[in-house]
Amino acid sequence: MTTSTPTVVLVHGAFADAGSWSGVIAELRRHGVPVTAPANPLRGLASDAAYIASVAARIDGPVVLVGHSYGGALITVAGTAENVVGLVYVAAYALEEGESLGELQGRFPLSPLAGSLRRWTYPVPGGEPAVEVTIAEDAFPAVFAADVPAGVTEVLAASQRPLAAAAFEERATAAAWRTKPSWALVAAADEAINPEVERFGAERAGAIVVEIEGASHAVAVSRPREVADLIREAVRATGRPAGRAA
Repeated sequence: MTTSTPTVVLVHGAFADAGSWSGVIAELRRHGVPVTAPANPLRGLASDAAYIASVAARIDGPVVLVGHSYGGALITVAGTAENVVGLVYVAAYALEEGESLGELQGRFPLSPLAGSLRRWTYPVPGGEPAVEVTIAEDAFPAVFAADVPAGVTEVLAASQRPLAAAAFEERATAAAWRTKPSWALVAAADEAINPEVERFGAERAGAIVVEIEGASHAVAVSRPREVADLIREAVRATGRPAGRAA
């Protein structure tokens, strides 16, 4: 009997782009896993989640959503899409329905990221300018990518994409982990998200958890094989016999 292998959709978080998944994509493709990594708009929880849900919906067959950092909040909401069969959180936020990023973070001591953000405004058609945040370039290596080679980190810092500040206060409209199986990777040396936030969310979601000692927030860049291994575990567990509903 043949099986329908889920397509992996990799959702990057704030201060990054889809290129941050390059090593993970290479590992997955080396093992024959179909994968795509869309650009996350980073403009707000509801709108970003709706976009990711639309990406999943246009894929023919089952989907495993993988979210890094803020991307975890998005897959929590977008994961209610009918063809999503599993969720993988990578150094990520796993929100409860009705909860915001700010509320979840507020349960635990703040990470060094909080004091390293820089605020900017950007134009909004027909409205007042909105606020977005980036990480100060001099703080970026220690906060975001302490286990990544310096040359790579410099590029990541210079090319980081900002997150709309309003995203921290928006509330999740769903928690897909209540009905979909989930996996989580905790980056034990994360200085952007307190690892306790990652552990708490993963435990609450009933996720299968892998913890990597010494891993920074940029674990997908520094440890692509370990990240891909966890994703492949989710793919294997959620693969369905061909012809059956996802």
